[in-house]
Amino acid sequence: SPQVQPFLPQWLAQPKRVQKRIKDNLCPIRDVPGIHPRLLKKLQMNGIESFFPVQAEVIPAILQSASNGYLMGRGGYRPKDICVSAPTGSGKTLAFVIPIVQVLLDRVVCHVRALVVLPTKELAQQVSKVFNVYTDGTGLKVVLITGQKSFSKEQEMLVQKKVTGYSSLADIVVATPGRLTDHIRQTPGFSLTQLRFLIIDEADRMIDDMHQNCLNQIVKAAFQVEDDSGPNMLFQRTKPGPITAASSCSPQIPLQKLLFSATLTQDPEKLQQLDLFQPRLFTSVYSEKKTLEDGTETEQDANNKYTLPEGLSQCYVPCDLNSKPLLLLYFMLTMKFTRVLCFTNSREASHRLFLLVEAFGGITVAEFSSRLPPSERQRTIKEFEQGKIQLLISTDATARGIDVKGVNYVINYDAPQFIRTYIHRVGRTARAGKVGVAFSLVLRIQERRFLRMLRDAGIRDIKKHPVKGKSLKPLVQQYEGALCKLEKTVK
Repeated sequence: SPQVQPFLPQWLAQPKRVQKRIKDNLCPIRDVPGIHPRLLKKLQMNGIESFFPVQAEVIPAILQSASNGYLMGRGGYRPKDICVSAPTGSGKTLAFVIPIVQVLLDRVVCHVRALVVLPTKELAQQVSKVFNVYTDGTGLKVVLITGQKSFSKEQEMLVQKKVTGYSSLADIVVATPGRLTDHIRQTPGFSLTQLRFLIIDEADRMIDDMHQNCLNQIVKAAFQVEDDSGPNMLFQRTKPGPITAASSCSPQIPLQKLLFSATLTQDPEKLQQLDLFQPRLFTSVYSEKKTLEDGTETEQDANNKYTLPEGLSQCYVPCDLNSKPLLLLYFMLTMKFTRVLCFTNSREASHRLFLLVEAFGGITVAEFSSRLPPSERQRTIKEFEQGKIQLLISTDATARGIDVKGVNYVINYDAPQFIRTYIHRVGRTARAGKVGVAFSLVLRIQERRFLRMLRDAGIRDIKKHPVKGKSLKPLVQQYEGALCKLEKTVK
């Protein structure tokens, strides 16, 4: 039976399309209207002369929605929520950092006005770093809460108790869901009633059931009525609804949601839960129209839901279970691959493979896993970027969204089970217009399903790259030695 297509709301069906090809569509920063001279200077000091297409579209849209100051929407209307779907490495972070810093530049009293929620500590750290660069010297305070410091330490960073009551020490909070929820519940004086921007990065991960509750709590906290009927009463927020005489006499601080993701779900029901207000969708994830000789247009794979970086080549290697480790060693030692990010499907697999490669010898290898403390993870990434580590073995959880510079190859040691996982993994290379190669080791029994998964997502340009058994032969003896060594260590 034909599949029933879910009815797409108009904003999803007719998004604002953003150019995919980053390199050919760079936009000089001075050509984007309305950016504060102070921020233009900062951008240049950081070596940024041009914006990527996503940034050039989204920055003005956010600025415009706060053109009458952040207390009011444009022309007194409530600003529309914004969704951005663009591949990894297309510059989403800067697309919200710049406008938010600019909108908050002239704030007088410190309150939490922007909250960025991210699924992992690494991502949160990365984003807060970028915020720190652009708020430096502005008096705006950025606080990172991810549970890396003790709870009480974080509380001290967020609020200060004075004789007159609590005051906020943060204008911008960057947080992971668990820790944020704890502060909403347990930190006296931590208030979101003045929140103006809620940014949900990696939104598809955040919409998943486990975090849905977190989002509900944020919104609830944002619309909470303050107990004291002090001067704050003037700015009491009411949930958006029809404008009444009562609601229009007090200015409302609008709460605007900004969602970013490489794989923003197309599922209207899921997006419904986010309770978005007249959302606008910016996407570079779409199928290109081709004009044929006879002048008619054809939609090229209409189901092309995901975009991959322009400079990425994709290959897969059919193999069996026993030859997988040998293939990895072959790529590293015989083919001399450098700066390789290798993915497995579990922490155990990751750890075992790491020990095996280490026992084999001749390759500088490290593992990147949630067992390691964050400081160690940062150090590992640094060494990888400097070329001191040639092979980094990781799980998806740890590597999601992380920006590792200079990955030449991604090797899917375990074939990913979901298309999203595939997109995120291979998107770790060929970032920001550079080239990169992704190899997937696919067991023969997985081959049909794997290729179908890619084909269904409109990915057809993956090449089969068989490796002959005799290429692996020279490695076998040493490999068996390494296995023995490993068994002893494990025992």
